[in-house]
Amino acid sequence: MKALGQQLLVELYHCDPEILNDVNAIESHMEQAAEIAGATIVEKTFHHFSPHGVSGVVVIAESHLAIHTWPEYGYAAVDLFTCGDTILPEPCFHYLQAALKSKSFSITEMKRGILSNVGVTEFTHKPQQVGDKHE
Repeated sequence: MKALGQQLLVELYHCDPEILNDVNAIESHMEQAAEIAGATIVEKTFHHFSPHGVSGVVVIAESHLAIHTWPEYGYAAVDLFTCGDTILPEPCFHYLQAALKSKSFSITEMKRGILSNVGVTEFTHKPQQVGDKHE
């Protein structure tokens, strides 16, 4: 099934609570996950909540990687959304599972922008806009 993007909704359980509450570590791990996948980082923002928990997003040219942590439960909710056919979210997942020391997980995979549903038969990551000139 051809689609514009692939999204993994990841539930990471039984993670290291100290890592989950360290905003610098979470930011570093999310950035590293993007780099491992070969994604192009555009921007990132992370926030530490009081008394605990971290939320953050790494915006990549190919979509985004997002996380929210609950250290008190050893849990992280992760959204790995990549577009195109060269940057895949699976390497991000495998890296984060190890980095956060998750002992169990669940994943829901979604195809986003099914080409046949948007009236396209062939994938082009950046289609020409109406009025663009060909050289």
